Amino acid sequence: MKTLIAALALVSTAALAAAVRQPAPDFALKDVSGRTVKLSDYRGRYVVLEWVNPECPYVQKHYGSGNMQGLQRDYTAKNVAWLTIDSTNTDHSEYYAPGKLAGWMRRMGGAPTATLLDPTGTVGRAYGARTTPHLFIVDPKGELIYAGGIDDRRSTDPDDVKTARNYVRAAMGEALAGRPVAEASTRPYGCSIKY
Repeated sequence: MKTLIAALALVSTAALAAAVRQPAPDFALKDVSGRTVKLSDYRGRYVVLEWVNPECPYVQKHYGSGNMQGLQRDYTAKNVAWLTIDSTNTDHSEYYAPGKLAGWMRRMGGAPTATLLDPTGTVGRAYGARTTPHLFIVDPKGELIYAGGIDDRRSTDPDDVKTARNYVRAAMGEALAGRPVAEASTRPYGCSIKY
């Protein structure tokens, strides 16, 4: 019976998840310093939402290679807001308390606009975030224009970053040039989010 209830909850969550070319669900989360950050605070700008778990080898691939931080720096320099979100449940062994998550981000040289905590998983579920990393792009009008993986190399090998087709870079390039995003949905890969 528990399995059936869990399956139904998963189906209903998926049905309610944000959809590309639809309004992105607004949210308010605390950042690692305790400040409340709302998606709507960034209306009028592009926003990248990145789901993270420092313990995940796929996240380690993109941070260890400098790939994620490079994207963060490139786009925040173009007035794009980059919000990194950790939806790991506080009861899970991979949960990072705010100070620990902030310290990890500093050690990695991360450059997001804000690092946010979603320990109840409410925001992650609203977006249908399934993996770390899982990325979403919201346009200045508040519409979701991209949802999916960071690239097309489904591995934990940092060397694969060099030859990967970076979907986020492609989508942002098109969006900033005023063109529609050609591949608005791709398959994310990584570790499952520890809801």
